[in-house]
Amino acid sequence: MKIDKETDSKKHSISLVGLMGAGKSAIGRRLAKKLDLQFVDTDEEIEKAAGLSIQNIFDIHGEIAFREGERKVIRRILQNPGCIIATGGGAFIDPEIRGLLKKYTTSVWLRADVEILLPRVARRKNRPLLKNRDHKEVLEKLIKDRYDIYAKADVIVDSEDLSHESMLERVTDSLSKSKTFCNLKSQGMA
Repeated sequence: MKIDKETDSKKHSISLVGLMGAGKSAIGRRLAKKLDLQFVDTDEEIEKAAGLSIQNIFDIHGEIAFREGERKVIRRILQNPGCIIATGGGAFIDPEIRGLLKKYTTSVWLRADVEILLPRVARRKNRPLLKNRDHKEVLEKLIKDRYDIYAKADVIVDSEDLSHESMLERVTDSLSKSKTFCNLKSQGMA
């Protein structure tokens, strides 16, 4: 694979960032298929590495231990460029992880309002930050605390109540306007 040094083309991968329920995994899988790239879900990789569910990691070891495991897993994933990475909701908030993703990937924030997120997060019971808490309150606080940081992503795409195919088209359209993504295309990676 030819690397274009002028564009910091260590950015061979695309990372999807944003809150839980924004569609990172669902869109990531479809984007990987469309671009013929490997798909990696960091939460799934953390569970494999720990031999525990995310919920059990939080319950047994706490969030600090989970975040350290997340850093290790993301560092390992970035050793194999040319993939679509769906990150956990807190990954991009961590300054070290954000720096790695900004350096080695084109980061795409799937931005969503609380009204979009609420029904989506209610479908899954394995979200530690929501356990035994008011989902709307938690999401509103996360939006307040995190959206300014997510805004540092290379590409921002509004996640709305659309079909997966429509959201995929929205993401690929936004990526096609991204300088980094255009360089990936010229390298034959997209």
